[in-house]
Amino acid sequence: MNCAIVLAGGKGTRMNSEIPKQFLVVGGKPLISYSLDVFEKSPFIDAIIIVTSQDYTGYMKALVKENGYKKIAGIALGGKERYDSVHSGLELIQTLMSSGAGQLSRDEEWLSGEDYIFIHDGARPCVTAQIIYNCMQDVMEYKACVAAVPVKDTIKVADKAGMSVNTPDRSTLWQIQTPQTFSYELIYQAYRVLITSEENTAEPEQTLPYDSLLNKQKVKKLQENRGQVHVTDDAMVVELLTDIPVKLVRGSYQNIKITTPEDLKIAEALCEKKQ
Repeated sequence: MNCAIVLAGGKGTRMNSEIPKQFLVVGGKPLISYSLDVFEKSPFIDAIIIVTSQDYTGYMKALVKENGYKKIAGIALGGKERYDSVHSGLELIQTLMSSGAGQLSRDEEWLSGEDYIFIHDGARPCVTAQIIYNCMQDVMEYKACVAAVPVKDTIKVADKAGMSVNTPDRSTLWQIQTPQTFSYELIYQAYRVLITSEENTAEPEQTLPYDSLLNKQKVKKLQENRGQVHVTDDAMVVELLTDIPVKLVRGSYQNIKITTPEDLKIAEALCEKKQ
C-alpha cells in the first residue's frame, strides 16, 4: 500500500498574505487542490494524509467533500517545524493502520517494507503523474528517493559577511523538490528516532527505538548534537540516521514551490496550462 502525505500547514510569511500560500486561489481553485488532484488520480497512490493547522482543518474537510476526493484517509495536525508535521502524518498512518480504519485497514499492525510513503509540499501545485511514476520506480529499488533537477545557475558559497568564498562544481548540484519517497519502515523509524531524540535527554541506548535500518553511531551523534541540527527535508533525516543512500529522481523545472508573490505569478501561468 502506498500513501501520500501532503503538507499544508505552512504559514507562508514570505507571501505577505494573511491566507497561507497553499490555500490561495489560483485558476479558480485553491493551490493545494492541484497536488491533491494528481495524487487522487495516480494509480500508484492508495491513500492520502493531509497535514494542516488546527485553524484550517474545517476548511480542508470541506474542500475534500466539495471535490469528492476518495483517497483521503485522514487529516493530521501540523507542528512547529516541517519535520514535526511529517512526523504527525506518519503517526496518523500508524494509528489508522493499528485500528484498521478506512483506506489504511490492514491485518498487519505495521506497513511492510514493501509499502511506500510519498511526502509532498502542498505548495508545489505542478507535480505531475510522470514525477510520481519516476519516484515509484526508483523507491522500489533504492528504498529512498527524492524528485530533483540539476542546478542551472552558478552557486556561490558565502561567509557571514556576504563575501564569496567558494564556487562549487555545478555539475554535482541538484535542486531538491517533492515528492520525497521512502519505504514506510525506513522513514517511520528514522523520524521516530529524530523526534524521540529531541524530546529526550537520556542516553540514546536507553531510550531510542533501534531498527536494523538505522546506524547506531549516527543516532548517538544526533543525540549529542540535539538542538543543533536543522533538518530541512525528509532525505536529510534518512542521511542523518542511516547508511542508505538517497536516489535523486528527475523531477521538473516546472515543479516549483510557491514561496513568494513572484512564484505565485509563475504558478498562475503553469496551472492555467494544466486546466
